[in-house]
Amino acid sequence: MSDIINEAVKVLNEKMSGGDLGGTAKFDIQGEGAIMIDDAGARAGDEEADVTLSADAETFRGILDGETNPTSAFMSGQLTVDGDMGMAMKLASVLA
Repeated sequence: MSDIINEAVKVLNEKMSGGDLGGTAKFDIQGEGAIMIDDAGARAGDEEADVTLSADAETFRGILDGETNPTSAFMSGQLTVDGDMGMAMKLASVLA
């Protein structure tokens, strides 16, 4: 498992503390691996999810750090969303 995945799982669990997603989401980080997120928190994994968000490591790190707006990344094509767009929006609000 990559350092980026390990670091991201830690940061996501801190951001998600007390958040209720009500479904499953997957971050697919190109060349690094995937992270599953549900009401139990974040963990490394690559399973089916309600929504899959895909980005390169640089874009993903910017989103986690708060330097990149997820909506702007989506609109510019840096972030792709496959599946439940409502779940993607909910995830964005939980992580904000």
